[in-house]
Amino acid sequence: MARIALDAMGGDHAPRVPIAGALLALAELPPQHSLFLVGRRDRLATELEAQCAGGKQPPGALERITIIDAPDVIDMSDKPSAAIRAKPNSSMVVGLKLHASGTADAFVSAGNTGAQMAASIFLLKLHEGLTRPAIAAFFPTARKPLVVLDAGANVDCSAEELVQFARLGSVYAQDILGRPNAAIGLLSIGEEPEKGNAAVKEAHRLLMQADLNFIGNVEGRDILAGENARAPVDVVVCDGFVGNVLLKFYESVPGMIVGMLKGAGSPPELIARTFEGFDYSDYGGAPLLGVKGVSIISHGSSSPRAIQNALGVALRAVEARMDEHIGRRLDRTAVRNA
Repeated sequence: MARIALDAMGGDHAPRVPIAGALLALAELPPQHSLFLVGRRDRLATELEAQCAGGKQPPGALERITIIDAPDVIDMSDKPSAAIRAKPNSSMVVGLKLHASGTADAFVSAGNTGAQMAASIFLLKLHEGLTRPAIAAFFPTARKPLVVLDAGANVDCSAEELVQFARLGSVYAQDILGRPNAAIGLLSIGEEPEKGNAAVKEAHRLLMQADLNFIGNVEGRDILAGENARAPVDVVVCDGFVGNVLLKFYESVPGMIVGMLKGAGSPPELIARTFEGFDYSDYGGAPLLGVKGVSIISHGSSSPRAIQNALGVALRAVEARMDEHIGRRLDRTAVRNA
């Protein structure tokens, strides 16, 4: 049984979209799972009633929803650390406290990403041996989806932190994608070990010595292919500056190509098939890996389907006991390096 806390006031279209996504999720999730909707009680109750009018809600859905009152809202424009201090009763902080206390097994939000990162670190804490968390994002490829991290949590990273991200990504690929012994690639400007900036070159050296399936450097073109010259890749490691630029570039490509195909008269069904998997709503949310818990970050403009899928990502992480797996992996590494 999983109990997931959803920030119902997070996102550009809250609370309508988070509540709609919650109802979609409950229609698909087994009946033993339940949700906490966290936010302004009266507003959530009114929106939930409106969306359930006429019996539109899935059978038994209302019995699986608990509204948790949180009168404050962290806006997208709020500075993360200041918002946490100034708004301790916000839906984000209250939701993460539910998770930190064990009342909820996971937390999902489409709200302020920086605030969610800061609050997750403060309330859930980092696993021992880590200095920073990382956002893990799915990228479609010509083979099968791979994981890129960090996708925006850390602008500057040391070589040691890049190795930490590789360990986190390896566990995520195993538990969520079902890929044991995941192949790790380090994003650089060339496949040769001497290519890249100082942090990347040192990270390459450290990864060669690590207990990971490291296949070497990968270039930007290798991500689309899903492999470098030596092997398929499951996890691509980079700092958050590069990862976030890459993510947003990736998100922009389908729209441009769809427009070109439409202009050329391509059939709509062909276009739809071509870009299956490129819509971020297919994945819904990206986990903040490294904190002691399951904190899922969703796009601010998420659709109900994206929220539904983000809740699904949270459930898979809970069921796989991914957080415990990360802790064990890091403990083994610490003992080995002692």
